[in-house]
Amino acid sequence: MNQTSNIERVHTDAIRARKGRDPLVCLTAYTTPMAKALDPYCDLLLVGDSLAMVIYGLETTRGVTLDIMIAHGQAVMRGTERACVVVDLPHGSYETSEYQAIASAARVMSETGCQAVKLEGGVEMASTVKAIVDAGVPVLGHVGLLPQKAEHRGGFKIQGKDDEGAKQVMADAQAIADAGAFAMVIEGTVEPVARAITEQVGVPTIGIGASPACDGQILVTQDMIGTFADFTPKFVKKYADLGTAMTDAAKAYAEDVRARRFPGLEHCFGVEKPAD
Repeated sequence: MNQTSNIERVHTDAIRARKGRDPLVCLTAYTTPMAKALDPYCDLLLVGDSLAMVIYGLETTRGVTLDIMIAHGQAVMRGTERACVVVDLPHGSYETSEYQAIASAARVMSETGCQAVKLEGGVEMASTVKAIVDAGVPVLGHVGLLPQKAEHRGGFKIQGKDDEGAKQVMADAQAIADAGAFAMVIEGTVEPVARAITEQVGVPTIGIGASPACDGQILVTQDMIGTFADFTPKFVKKYADLGTAMTDAAKAYAEDVRARRFPGLEHCFGVEKPAD
């Protein structure tokens, strides 16, 4: 982006200060053009490991590497001036040890210039979150449904349905807040539990399949604009159907090429314009 811009970027302290105030607007972004389109309207853009599915066609989010996340983080940073950019730490880059987690987080920050990293987990990851924060890297937490761990927990199941599950998600959220996360995503959690967490913790909550009471909301952009058609979660509201528009455009282009209607001479070089 233009290095002389006077636009002030939203940083993590500003996100934290929005607790209980006007809702935070958050979306995912993976490329420079998409980031440019979303940046003026979003407080936070997440370079999510969901790109494994919506960009690379993988079945889960577990197939992307730290190198891939960094490359997409760099692309998004090139397309933003305003939004707080957060990059996911992918599966396998932070679970082994606090040292591994700090090294991965530091590499993401230094190589992308983003404002924070995100990782999944609750009580079991609280010490790791604290270690990363203590190392000087802001962390966005993620509790409730954890896509990186879903296949080992019986699939993509809504969290907090019974008393035990509700208590666990509540405990996870509190542990991540106490560990120093500046905010947290609550995913795939029953509404009353997500609402209670929002009231309980002292940092902003960002809901996805959670509650309108959360301090902010996030969706995968490709779901929201209709360009990822493999499945649509219940919590998604489609604001456009660009997938159908792209299909229709490709069909019309193919028909024009096969009928030799495109290109016309007006699309070619070295062609004299007809005299008036």
